[in-house]
Amino acid sequence: LLSSENPEGIGMPLFAWAEFNLYHKSANKKRIKEVMPILQKYMNWIDATFKQENGLYAVPAVASTMMNAPRENVYYPVDFNAAMAINASHMSALGDILNDKDLSFQYRRMYFSIKTRINSLMWDNATGFYHDLDKDGNHLIEKTIAGFWPLLAEIPNADKSEMLIAHLNNPTTFGTEHPFPTLSADSPNFRENGEGFRGSVFPMFNFMVIKGLEKYQQYELARECSIRHLYFILEGLMPNDDNQKGDIYEAYLPCKEGKASWSEHPDFPRVHFLAGSGLSTIALMIENVIGLSISLPRKTVDWIIPNLEIMGIENLSLKRNLITILSNKSNRGWEIQMESEKLYYFTINILDQKKKTLPIPSGKCSMLIDKL
Repeated sequence: LLSSENPEGIGMPLFAWAEFNLYHKSANKKRIKEVMPILQKYMNWIDATFKQENGLYAVPAVASTMMNAPRENVYYPVDFNAAMAINASHMSALGDILNDKDLSFQYRRMYFSIKTRINSLMWDNATGFYHDLDKDGNHLIEKTIAGFWPLLAEIPNADKSEMLIAHLNNPTTFGTEHPFPTLSADSPNFRENGEGFRGSVFPMFNFMVIKGLEKYQQYELARECSIRHLYFILEGLMPNDDNQKGDIYEAYLPCKEGKASWSEHPDFPRVHFLAGSGLSTIALMIENVIGLSISLPRKTVDWIIPNLEIMGIENLSLKRNLITILSNKSNRGWEIQMESEKLYYFTINILDQKKKTLPIPSGKCSMLIDKL
């Protein structure tokens, strides 16, 4: 939105990432061809308007929507710069889809350039975290949820990712009862009531962190955190002690059940807030709790689970194809039953146990896990 704080109205540059994900749900290559020139103009405008001599981007902190987060002196926000890396990487992937090698190479080079600068300038080995920078390039001391955007951009190497992900299990920083607060719990500015972006748990940021964990094959941690997050959302739907009806909220408390608060904004958090909560309920349930990853153009369904359980999904719509995948235990052992209107390739990945890819014909079929 245009404002005195953000005169250009810049937001998080994630359009190419969104288009890439939409493509794998719709297989609509024509749409990619149509939007690509607009996405290129957008990236060129950001470069011309916000890129600085050091190769990083200087934008207002409010571009990330974290209005009252303690980032007062931020000049180079880590979340915006990581989002630019994410977008550049997916612009390259869209170029590959269009078989445009020049386009793909141009944005791949851009991605590695931003990645190198974020790693060299924003990483702090002492804190094991990515920090915002002030105008002189100094690290701001606060650790905010913005520091996890580099996971989704696949920026940290193995050592850095291990240190960064450790914060998600650490109750004194981001491993609070309801994962993950917008501000580290060891900050003097952290508030257990949430106080806007000083500790509240925002479903849309949880989605980002969990998708970042996926990039580093942290499937079990991603699943565990998804389940914990969904538990707190479910608790928020229950009637409270005064028998008032619950709801889906924009933000939640970090250390116990309930919605967050913000003393200066009595209308916070917004209710019926499906824009953010839809991502961290429907999407996380399908992709991280059940563990299904689907690509329509590749005709693939990957099922990644830590252990076999009685679960699955029925009548999931893939364009004009309904699929059902269910696991059950019978007297013959664990069995996966499948039904589809069209052929697709199914990969079952039981972590550290079995991994197998099989073509699944149209109609009904089943497989015994012990026979794989």
